[in-house]
Amino acid sequence: MAKVEILKTGTFSNIVEQSQGLTLVDFYADWCGPCKMVAPVLDALKEDYEGQINIVKVNADNEPEILNRFGVRGIPTLMMFRDGQPVDVTVGAQPAKALRSMIDKHIAAEVNV
Repeated sequence: MAKVEILKTGTFSNIVEQSQGLTLVDFYADWCGPCKMVAPVLDALKEDYEGQINIVKVNADNEPEILNRFGVRGIPTLMMFRDGQPVDVTVGAQPAKALRSMIDKHIAAEVNV
């Protein structure tokens, strides 16, 4: 199963903000129970949506400047980016069905752009 890449401050800009298309960013922490519940769901989604969307993670404890820049106040926060700009956000552990719905909505919007 594909593992979701963990970004650092130095790579966030290139992989998320300067990218074209869709990127789902999971703001998480290692000690966060709900974050641990979401992690395997994201790994499965990364595999299922390969080539359609990029899914990455940012460790809240290690990269507070990224969280501050995007106003992240709680974890897990899942933020959808389109062409480097945030376009959607959900806070808290979400079931796979809800995350698929969020992703599918933005993939459909990409096709219609």
